[in-house]
Amino acid sequence: MKDLIKENKLKGLVAVITGAGSGIGKAISLRLARDGAIVVVCDINYEAAVSVLKEIEKKKFKGLAIKVDVTNSQMIKEMLEKTVGKFKKIDILVANAGIIIVNRVEQIAEEEWDRVMNVNLKGVFLTNKAVIPYMKKNGGGKIINCSSIAGIRGGYLISHYSASKYGVIGFSQSIAREVSKYNITVNVYCPGVVDTPMWDYLDKKIGKNPGELTRKNIEETPLGRLARPEDVAGAVSFLASKDADFITGQLIVIDGGKTA
Repeated sequence: MKDLIKENKLKGLVAVITGAGSGIGKAISLRLARDGAIVVVCDINYEAAVSVLKEIEKKKFKGLAIKVDVTNSQMIKEMLEKTVGKFKKIDILVANAGIIIVNRVEQIAEEEWDRVMNVNLKGVFLTNKAVIPYMKKNGGGKIINCSSIAGIRGGYLISHYSASKYGVIGFSQSIAREVSKYNITVNVYCPGVVDTPMWDYLDKKIGKNPGELTRKNIEETPLGRLARPEDVAGAVSFLASKDADFITGQLIVIDGGKTA
């Protein structure tokens, strides 16, 4: 009975998740579905979104797959319209979509800077802005935005990524104050080093030898391992639940103690 209650804590809620086709986003989608939510799997890679949806449906949960580029306001508008058209409401938004590029600041082209900012920060702005009217009409909701430990402590060779993730925190804390009167909470999750293809990319780009950066980060992490996508998904599930009803404008850092 205890497990049944836990797994149904989001029962009947509709959750829209961006960047949901792989990595952390996929883990969040599967976790929220397991916890009872109807999950709208959104990704610029539609085939990846459909693949995640099939996993959700295989376990007898409900969902929908939608192609979206979070830098495109029209696609975001259509994403939310499709969701409400099918499920009548939106209770949870997880703005998870993001990219990372490794480069020294003097080598970052303006176009590269803009691309990182557009996906990581503008994408959060556009999705948050678009979902708020639906949540106001619904009597409330939960907005959960993705930052990073690079958003609370600058990251090496990722100055544009760090800047975008700092921006997500400031933006989220600001609008949390704006929308609180509508019973909408806005919180941020800050993953540390997570065992995903994104981390493999960083390890290869920054480390001098294969696996060197991974070993260094494990040594610097009190809990002695990289985070798993499921670790992040558990924190997001908490923020999406009634247990977090009185939490807004806050950060949850999921880094095994690395920044402690």
